[in-house]
Amino acid sequence: FTKCCQESGFLMVVKCRQQNSELKACLVGHYTDPLFYEECKTEYLKQREEYRATGIKKKKQKFTSNV
Repeated sequence: FTKCCQESGFLMVVKCRQQNSELKACLVGHYTDPLFYEECKTEYLKQREEYRATGIKKKKQKFTSNV
Protein backbone atom coordinates (compact mmCIF):
# COMPACT_ATOMS: atom_id res chain seq x y z
CA PHE A 1 0.00 0.00 0.00
CA THR A 2 2.78 2.43 0.92
CA LYS A 3 4.66 1.81 -2.30
CA CYS A 4 1.50 2.29 -4.36
CA CYS A 5 0.75 5.59 -2.61
CA GLN A 6 4.30 6.87 -3.09
CA GLU A 7 4.20 6.04 -6.79
CA SER A 8 0.71 7.44 -7.39
CA GLY A 9 0.88 10.82 -5.67
CA PHE A 10 -2.51 12.55 -5.57
CA LEU A 11 -4.12 9.80 -7.60
CA MET A 12 -3.54 7.28 -4.81
CA VAL A 13 -7.19 7.49 -3.77
CA VAL A 14 -8.21 5.98 -7.08
CA LYS A 15 -5.19 3.85 -7.99
CA CYS A 16 -4.58 2.14 -4.64
CA ARG A 17 -8.09 0.98 -3.73
CA GLN A 18 -7.24 -2.71 -4.01
CA GLN A 19 -4.10 -2.38 -1.86
CA ASN A 20 -6.07 -0.35 0.68
CA SER A 21 -8.74 -3.05 0.88
CA GLU A 22 -6.08 -5.73 1.38
CA LEU A 23 -4.40 -3.66 4.10
CA LYS A 24 -7.71 -3.15 5.92
CA ALA A 25 -8.49 -6.87 5.77
CA CYS A 26 -5.08 -7.68 7.24
CA LEU A 27 -5.47 -5.15 10.05
CA VAL A 28 -8.98 -6.32 10.91
CA GLY A 29 -7.62 -9.86 11.13
CA HIS A 30 -5.01 -8.73 13.67
CA TYR A 31 -7.34 -6.51 15.67
CA THR A 32 -9.94 -9.24 16.06
CA ASP A 33 -7.38 -11.88 17.07
CA PRO A 34 -7.73 -12.43 20.86
CA LEU A 35 -4.10 -13.55 21.24
CA PHE A 36 -2.78 -10.42 19.52
CA TYR A 37 -5.08 -8.26 21.64
CA GLU A 38 -3.80 -9.85 24.86
CA GLU A 39 -0.19 -9.46 23.73
CA CYS A 40 -0.71 -5.74 23.04
CA LYS A 41 -2.56 -5.27 26.33
CA THR A 42 0.21 -6.99 28.30
CA GLU A 43 2.89 -4.87 26.64
CA TYR A 44 0.92 -1.67 27.31
CA LEU A 45 0.34 -2.53 30.96
CA LYS A 46 4.04 -3.37 31.40
CA GLN A 47 5.08 -0.02 29.92
CA ARG A 48 2.50 1.85 32.00
CA GLU A 49 3.72 0.17 35.18
CA GLU A 50 7.31 1.07 34.34
CA TYR A 51 6.38 4.69 33.66
CA ARG A 52 4.43 4.98 36.90
CA ALA A 53 7.37 3.56 38.85
CA THR A 54 10.08 5.69 37.22
CA GLY A 55 8.27 8.69 35.71
CA ILE A 56 10.42 8.28 32.61
CA LYS A 57 8.65 7.94 29.29
CA LYS A 58 9.88 5.23 26.96
CA LYS A 59 10.92 6.37 23.49
CA LYS A 60 8.30 5.73 20.84
CA GLN A 61 9.02 2.70 18.73
CA LYS A 62 9.66 3.53 15.10
CA PHE A 63 8.13 1.08 12.66
CA THR A 64 9.54 0.51 9.22
CA SER A 65 7.48 -0.56 6.26
CA ASN A 66 8.14 -3.85 4.55
CA VAL A 67 8.54 -2.21 1.17
